[in-house]
Parts: sequence; structure tokens; C-alpha cells
Amino acid sequence: MEIAVLALGCFWGPEIKFSKIDGIKKTEVGYCGGTNALTSYKEVCSGTTNHAEVVKLEFDPEIISYEDILNIFFKIHDPTTLNSQGPDFGTQYRSEIFYDNENQKIVAEKVLNQINEKLSGRVVTKISKIYNYCKAEEYHQKYLEKN
Repeated sequence: MEIAVLALGCFWGPEIKFSKIDGIKKTEVGYCGGTNALTSYKEVCSGTTNHAEVVKLEFDPEIISYEDILNIFFKIHDPTTLNSQGPDFGTQYRSEIFYDNENQKIVAEKVLNQINEKLSGRVVTKISKIYNYCKAEEYHQKYLEKN
């Protein structure tokens, strides 16, 4: 099993979409890329932690490749809007790929460059090493289960 950590706006919709894909074994919502190892929804929404809302995926690379996951990532959000997706605005809604290892970094750069070429250089998606990831609070999981 491998993991992928992706920021593509509010994490609820993407988590549901990714959970239905063959080869994705587990999904989890959280925050990544901020200044603190732990944070809360309230702190993230304040805009002071620099965390992005993310979906953490556990996947079987024998069934779905990291490259395929990234291609889906680029299809299900707008990678050309800075710090926003739909009605959501703020740095926590940015487009960012957090890689786990050097191979993932290479694949992420390749896919991003291909998409950027197709979109005439308008992609604002960042690529960063996973750092300060923390799972969202339990009440978020309860919300997801209800919807």
C-alpha cells in the first residue's frame, strides 16, 4: 500500500469521489503543509496556520497508479484558481500535491507539466513534501458519514 495526500479545495467532495475508485482502499480528511504539527478546523479557517484541507488516500499500486490518481486529481478540481475552489476562498483551499517520496515527486512534476501545457500555463498547483499532516477532528468524520 502507498499513500497520496492531495489538496483540492474543501475536502468533503473529493473524499467521496476518491472513495469510490477501485484501488483506493482508505480515505481520510485532514490538514497538511502548515506551520504546526497539530491544528483544528477553527485554526485552519483563521488563515494563520498555512495548512491546506487535504484528502489522504491509501491505495494499492497494483490496482491504481499514483499517476492515475493525479490525473483524477486534476479532473475533479480547477487547478488554475489560486486559493479557491468554487465558493470557497482562502489558502486552505489551494491546489497542492504533497508527495511521500522522490518517485512521487517525479511523477507529480511530470503530470503537472502535462496538465499545465494543456491549460496554457495557467496551473497554480504546488508540489511539496508531506509535512505537518494531521487528521481532521472526529466530528468531521461524523458529518461525512451522514452525507
